[in-house]
Amino acid sequence: MADINIESYIFFGAGAAVAWQLADPGVGRGVARHSQTLMRPFSRLRATMSYIYAVSLGTDEDRATIARHVNRAHVPVQGEGYSAFDRDLQLWVAATLYRGGLEMYELFVGPVPESSREPLYQEAWAFGRTLQVADEQWPPTADAFDAWWESRQLDLRVDEEVRSYLHAVLGNGAPWYLRPALPLQAFVTRAMLPPHLRQMFALPWTPADEKRWQRFRRWAPRLYWLQPRWLRHLPARYFLRKLRQLGK
Repeated sequence: MADINIESYIFFGAGAAVAWQLADPGVGRGVARHSQTLMRPFSRLRATMSYIYAVSLGTDEDRATIARHVNRAHVPVQGEGYSAFDRDLQLWVAATLYRGGLEMYELFVGPVPESSREPLYQEAWAFGRTLQVADEQWPPTADAFDAWWESRQLDLRVDEEVRSYLHAVLGNGAPWYLRPALPLQAFVTRAMLPPHLRQMFALPWTPADEKRWQRFRRWAPRLYWLQPRWLRHLPARYFLRKLRQLGK
C-alpha cells in the first residue's frame, strides 16, 4: 500500500471512507457522539492521515507511536452498543481504509494489476493489526474480502444523528477557513459512494452531477500527474514529520 498512500490523491477518498465507517451503527454512534471533528477539524484530519501514513509508510517506531496516540483517544469512546476497542468495529474501519486506497488508485492510475492485488491486500492487514484486530479476523484472501464486504452491506444503517454529523463534516457546519476547499471534497465524496449509501445519508445525486463527475474522472488524473513528485508526496512527508515530533 505504500506506493498508493504516499500519493496525495488519497485525500480525495477521505470523505467517502468516513461515510463508509459511519454507516456501521457501532462506529457511527461512537464517532458522532465523541468526535471533535467540527471543533478541531485539522486535528482530526491530522490524526486520520497520520495513522494511514504511519501504518503504510512508517517505521515500527512510527506505528508504535500512532498506536499509543489512537488508543489514548479511544479510551472515552464507550457507550451502549459501541466501544472504540471493539475489534469488529476496528476491522470495519481498517477495511474502509484499504478499500478507499484501492478506489483512489483505480481513479488516478487505473485497474490494479492482478499480480499486485493479493500482495496489496496482505499489506493492508496492518491497518487493523496496528490496533486490536487479530489476524484471524481478516478474510484470508482478496477474493474472500470482496465477498465479506458485500455481506456487510446488509448490516449498514444510518440514523438522523449520524446523518447530520456527516452533513456537518462535509461543510454545513465547517469553520469559515475550511469552506473554500469543501465543495470539491463533498462532491467527490458523493460521487464515490454507491447509490444505496447516498440514499442512507440523504446525499443528492443528479444527472448534472454525473456529467461533472465524468469530467472530473477524465481531467483530474491528467492534471495530478503533471505535478512534480516532491509536491505530490509533500503531505505524506509532512504528516510523518509531525508524527515523529509527537513521539519524541
